[in-house]
Amino acid sequence: MKKIYLFFLIFCSAVFQLNAQKLSDKATVSVITCGPGSELYSAFGHSAFRVQDPVFQLDKIYNYGTFDFNAPNFYLNFAKGKLTYQLSTSSFIRFLREYNYENRWVKAQELNLTPADVQKVYDFLENNAKPQNKYYQYDFFYNNCATKIEDIIQNILKDKVHFTTNYIKTNKTHRDLIADYTSNFKWAKFGIDLALGSVIDKKANKKDYNFLPDYIFKTFENATITTENNQTKPLVEKETTVLSSKKTIQHYSLFSPANIIFILSLLIAFITYSDFKKNKRTKIIDFLLYFITGIIGVIVLLLWFATSHTATYRNLNFLWAFAPNFIVAFILLKNKMPKWIVIYNKLLLLFIALTFSIWLLKIQVFNLAIIPFLLVLSIRYSYLIKFRNTTY
Repeated sequence: MKKIYLFFLIFCSAVFQLNAQKLSDKATVSVITCGPGSELYSAFGHSAFRVQDPVFQLDKIYNYGTFDFNAPNFYLNFAKGKLTYQLSTSSFIRFLREYNYENRWVKAQELNLTPADVQKVYDFLENNAKPQNKYYQYDFFYNNCATKIEDIIQNILKDKVHFTTNYIKTNKTHRDLIADYTSNFKWAKFGIDLALGSVIDKKANKKDYNFLPDYIFKTFENATITTENNQTKPLVEKETTVLSSKKTIQHYSLFSPANIIFILSLLIAFITYSDFKKNKRTKIIDFLLYFITGIIGVIVLLLWFATSHTATYRNLNFLWAFAPNFIVAFILLKNKMPKWIVIYNKLLLLFIALTFSIWLLKIQVFNLAIIPFLLVLSIRYSYLIKFRNTTY
């Protein structure tokens, strides 16, 4: 009877400790970094915290990269740049299953923390995971699953921990950093270059690299911590490869933006040449060119002025994708073009020239795939000027 009673006391004590969120001296905190996946949403990798306590058989993941598709007005808020993310938790085993299935590598960096500091990190994460605290306003560059990792450790350990960016030897822009991870997503990269503005073409601050999990991994790899006896030690005590990935071969796609736009541009150039030889105008081509560039221009301006996205400001794609073209497209369905179309098209030619100048000066870098399209737009605009001046 006494043995049963003693066992019951030990069990209750263990449960009480867990409920009181008290970890053992064997508990550890690790930064988990996951490799890129085969889908765009996973192309940049992922970061999370792991808290492990073998005494209480605790092995838990804290994931700041979770969002809810079923949240009210999800797609509208996403478009407006007001997407809410949340901190979710799960067992480490469950977390690994997903990454093993997706053939993505996972690395762990166990931090060199005292039991007291481990407890502080755990308490913070547990409190942050409560329903009233778990939500946060997501920002792709400045407030995501990766930036949270450094911010939280810095906030908890304060001056004890020292992060450095001296290991970064490059001088990349945010657009360059995005390009490093989207080389296999041609259409997505094309859309990104259309949607994001000149603000991401400035040289990124070295700390800004940390929106990418790979750089968070390197930041912790190079970080130090001051111990209780004022010694400086590496912040990462041990690095482990938890999962390895099998390399997959990337196949060249004939249906890349560059190929499709080049072929369409050749077709438009041929039609324009045919129109020139026959002294006529193919109205449907004019309608489509003005309508498509106008629609793109409207979207660019909406992303600039009607959303909270920090990366869509000052998007100079609006110069060649001129929003009023959306209205002009319907006017050009008429047999006779108005007189003002000559001045209007000269303005469009000027805007295309400005686009190339801005590109050369690297004020904003545009997607290479649009070069043949800009050239054929110039040819078509020039032909319409000539056609209007000589025909009517």
